[in-house]
Amino acid sequence: MKTNSQLSRRSFLKVAGLASLAVPFFTRNLFAASPNGTLLHASFGATGQAAADLGEIASHPAVKLIAVAEVDLNRVKEVKAKFPDVKIYQDWREMLDKEKDIDSVNVSTPDHMHAPMGMAALQRGKHVYGEKPLTHDIYETRQLTLVARKKKLITQMGIQIHSAAEYRQAVQVVRDLAVGKIKEVHTWSSKKWGDMEPLPNRKDAVPEGFNWDLWLGVAADRPYIGDGYYHPGNWRKRLDFGTGTFGDMGCHIYDPVFKALALTAPISVTSFGPAPSQWNWATDAVIEYVFPGTPYTEGDKVKVTWYDGDARPPKEIQALLEKVPLPDQGSIFIGTKGCVLLPHIGAPRLFPEDKFDDYKIPRIPSVNHYHQFVDGCLGKGIPSANFDYSGPLTEAVLLGSVATRFPKTVLEWNAAKLKFTNVKEANQYVRRAYRKGWEVKGLS
Repeated sequence: MKTNSQLSRRSFLKVAGLASLAVPFFTRNLFAASPNGTLLHASFGATGQAAADLGEIASHPAVKLIAVAEVDLNRVKEVKAKFPDVKIYQDWREMLDKEKDIDSVNVSTPDHMHAPMGMAALQRGKHVYGEKPLTHDIYETRQLTLVARKKKLITQMGIQIHSAAEYRQAVQVVRDLAVGKIKEVHTWSSKKWGDMEPLPNRKDAVPEGFNWDLWLGVAADRPYIGDGYYHPGNWRKRLDFGTGTFGDMGCHIYDPVFKALALTAPISVTSFGPAPSQWNWATDAVIEYVFPGTPYTEGDKVKVTWYDGDARPPKEIQALLEKVPLPDQGSIFIGTKGCVLLPHIGAPRLFPEDKFDDYKIPRIPSVNHYHQFVDGCLGKGIPSANFDYSGPLTEAVLLGSVATRFPKTVLEWNAAKLKFTNVKEANQYVRRAYRKGWEVKGLS
């Protein structure tokens, strides 16, 4: 049974948004709010990626985990064992309402709730560590980026390999023009977050302790289907909840490409793979982007092509690696003097290898991605994957998801207007409608 407090939170987010407009923003002084220098932290999510995120964030000596919001109370045993004093909430809105003193949060839930939770936290002046992809839809990403910037809050997206030595080295290799200016890039992942089977025609009983309505959140109402169809493991395959293989891995694997080439918004995107079904994403995607050229590219445009599932770069591209087998996931930067193979996750390699025998890969150390976020909250620098960087990256990735709905169609993109200019039907996928009663100020 829902309490009166829970029912009143149907309009919670609208109220939170109005309150943020009524109170002038000022830069928060963390140590004034927390005299002992402790960052009071809360987590959206308790297990899986959430457990990894909150565990890494809480490993910083200045962090104290105060509360966790988890819609499935059957999945809180682990966090309670590790953090005995933590408060558990099933309704994340109740947690934000009651835990007014928290300074920061991590949003580590299914993709469709990233934006509502992240926006509610930002509107309340909380620093946000947001899992990738930053949001489910492009419009949501833009709005979170703008609000975080306006409020001058510390943010970081969960692309932790961004801070690893291997990716940082690859960025420097490309920017040093070690293989010349880049002509094109090919990226791929062997993961298969898709499902072309029809929706099961059944309605299962919701497990005790699991709040299906809260799990659905802003998504349209529907019957619960058990056996892991949605929760906890396969939501990434479903159109309304996940973003397929590309959303899952694209933000990781495109990251060093985006960073190394200093890419901005793409000009166009075209899918050559299968379209999703009515309910689920497909696999074996082939998605071609055209980006404006940069000082690190050969011409005034550069193509970046994505492959997932069983799809891979053409044989002539693979042949550039001199019989070195492709890793399961990674990228090939093709330059005017050679190419760079960057496995996910591994050190960059330059080809032809004998041509670069004397080239020394820069020695660049790893950075703790999670602690960088905490230090930023403590006033010690700006995280490198903050939303001003990871927001545009996510927007680019999510354009690929839209493109798969229109196979073999060039979609021309106007980033300033968040609009496809030549295929109007595609614009319906830039911004979705939220379920009645779950409207979010700034997003709905």
